[in-house]
Amino acid sequence: MAQQGQEYAAEVQRVAAGRVKSRSLRPLRQLLPFLLPYKWYVLGAMLALLCSSAATLVVPYYVRGMIDHGFNADDADRVGSYFFALISVAGLLAVATGVRYYFVTWLGERVIADVRRAVFDHVLLLTPAFYEQTRTGEVLSRLTADTTLIQTVIGSSASVALRNLVMLIGALIMLFFTSLKLTMLVLAGVPLVMIPLILFGRWIRTLSRKSQDTVADTSARASETLNAVQTVQAFTHETVDRAAFAKDVEISFDVAVLRTKARAAMTAVVIFAVFAMVVGVLWAGARDVLAGTMTGGALSQFILYAVFVANGFGSLSETYGELQRAAGASERLAELLAATPDVHVPEKPRSFPAPAHGKVVFEDVVFHYPSRPDTAALDGFSLALDAGEAVALVGPSGAGKSTVFQLLLRFYAPQSGHILFDGVDIAAADPAALRRNIALVAQDPVIFSGSIADNIRYGHPDADDGAVRKAAQAAAAEEFIVGLPDGYNTRGGDIGARFRE
Repeated sequence: MAQQGQEYAAEVQRVAAGRVKSRSLRPLRQLLPFLLPYKWYVLGAMLALLCSSAATLVVPYYVRGMIDHGFNADDADRVGSYFFALISVAGLLAVATGVRYYFVTWLGERVIADVRRAVFDHVLLLTPAFYEQTRTGEVLSRLTADTTLIQTVIGSSASVALRNLVMLIGALIMLFFTSLKLTMLVLAGVPLVMIPLILFGRWIRTLSRKSQDTVADTSARASETLNAVQTVQAFTHETVDRAAFAKDVEISFDVAVLRTKARAAMTAVVIFAVFAMVVGVLWAGARDVLAGTMTGGALSQFILYAVFVANGFGSLSETYGELQRAAGASERLAELLAATPDVHVPEKPRSFPAPAHGKVVFEDVVFHYPSRPDTAALDGFSLALDAGEAVALVGPSGAGKSTVFQLLLRFYAPQSGHILFDGVDIAAADPAALRRNIALVAQDPVIFSGSIADNIRYGHPDADDGAVRKAAQAAAAEEFIVGLPDGYNTRGGDIGARFRE
């Protein structure tokens, strides 16, 4: 799983770096690292797809035989064989279709689960600098809505598109064997179908991208508001937030409607063009039957194959829109995975003394937040703290007190200067190793939705119940905890709403 995520991240970073947003389906190739581990499922789905397509393509051949021979008194004994063959073909088609459905649905569920894990694993590595410029709701939208679009493609649309493509190619080949003259007339009309398909497809891709962006904006606003619902209510800001959210929803709706209109127009134009072409060709075929140069069975066979071709074009026009949306979603995930943390683990990280002493030194540190590059949060800041020394940083809001701790925990890297922990420059150490030596009580502590015990052991997941109780007693919290309905097993709810005082 980790290897797949690394391969995916490497691929999307390569594609995202130095490319203008394309209008092709190329971004979907970034899913290949996730599909390769399940190549046998892919192969099974492809074989089932070929079998079902072949069974469908055989039907017109037997229909031709029934018309040309089955209804002739001299060949009455042969009619049963044609119907038996059709029943056999139907059985093969049913089994192959069921197998294909299972394989592609399994692939869709499995691959999207791996993609979501890879994306979540990656965003957890991104530093606060990323979240300073990207709203959490937008990230969640990409993790949910965009991956759902990709799941639809892998578990359905891609299979349908491939089946229609195989049917289209197979039917075209059979048209050549049925009537070369009529087939050439069909091919002459193909450009009339492809031109609107390509033009509308590009427009739909642009609208799909815009639609997904507006959905992300809506999700981001909702997440931001609900996470601060007490503040919203305290300031009686509900009306303003409702109006703002409604505006975002309407913008998203308007873009979605425009995209839907574009897809509907493309489908209508393509289907009309295809069937108009088929009707014209069949008119020419009817004249050949009347002239005696073509049998009724041959014309029926040609009609069925022409319908397959028309249906293939019509279905491809619909699934192409879905593929365009999924390509846009994959592109958005690529941008997310292309984001790299500002703080990296050195190739050969230095180790800290064990046990840690806690000596901290800031040497002429200069730091600018990414969102405020022209304003220094710290400018030439120096500080030396001996092990065991207690120091309070005081000052007005914005003076840089929190910034000191942000840099000490290496959430950010200073533009210049050095920070030492027990004599080791933290820039040369693994940030995770540094943070394991620091205990932090935040100004606004976060309480997760798990139990109280889970929250207490958050920093040490392996801590037993005795250690949890000891920590609660040290924090003078046990009396409050045991008074709750489920004690240490009381669930916190969203951001700890259930056990707040």
